[in-house]
Amino acid sequence: MKKVIKSEQEWKTCLSPEQFKILRGKGTELPFIGKYNKHYKEGKYVCAACGNELFISDAKFDSGTGWPSFFRPVSEDSIELKADKGLFMERAEVMCAKCGSHLGHVFDDGPPPTGKRFCINSAALEFREKKTSKKKK
Repeated sequence: MKKVIKSEQEWKTCLSPEQFKILRGKGTELPFIGKYNKHYKEGKYVCAACGNELFISDAKFDSGTGWPSFFRPVSEDSIELKADKGLFMERAEVMCAKCGSHLGHVFDDGPPPTGKRFCINSAALEFREKKTSKKKK
């Protein structure tokens, strides 16, 4: 995978202020307000900064936490995990493997089959709806 490398100024010009705060500044949006929290269309969720495919709708579930939650990424190569010892706890930060943007965190309290809960900021994602094929008669 070819890495996307931009200066912080370049990121500021192509991301909204909220996206920049979350993706590049490791911020967190407020719970229950993100556009993908209660979103259940079929398709793929990609990084809002670089378009890297991150999660598919089949792996999305309602965790009740107020953020979009997934039990697995689209592939192990699409994300990177980094130890995050902030806020007086240790957790794993989830980052886009292509551009290094902050997406959210992963926890070990998710559903089967993985037991993982990838808790991701809506502002860090864009959704690409699955195209349905229409058969001609």
